[in-house]
Amino acid sequence: MRELAVFEDYADAFAVTEASVIEAGFGPEPRFGALVAEADNGALVGMAVHYIIPWTYDLRPTLVLKELFVSPQARGQGVGAALMAALVAEGRRIGAGRINWTVMVGNARAEDFYRGLGGAPDAKWRPWTLPLESEST
Repeated sequence: MRELAVFEDYADAFAVTEASVIEAGFGPEPRFGALVAEADNGALVGMAVHYIIPWTYDLRPTLVLKELFVSPQARGQGVGAALMAALVAEGRRIGAGRINWTVMVGNARAEDFYRGLGGAPDAKWRPWTLPLESEST
């Protein structure tokens, strides 16, 4: 996750710890799921973090890919495709109607990757953000 924060240029705001990941993702009420890929030596080389929107207009869940990251040394080896295939399998398992995700502006390599899997930019919806400052600021 730190490598992703560096890649996406928010490392100075990165606040995730091992304990927070365990609490939020692996406690009694997980708020996200994670698929990981590991090298032959056991080192993690990729991750797909996702969460579920329980139902939408078609009464089926939407699986949201929050983060897909493959370490630079493992790129081009099928790790991202394997993670996406596992995510598709998870979507089918839960009866999802779709998988949604965002791509960082200017990341043409990611756009090409997703297009190669059959993905496409959403022609109807554009993501928006409303930052919320903490009460202490």
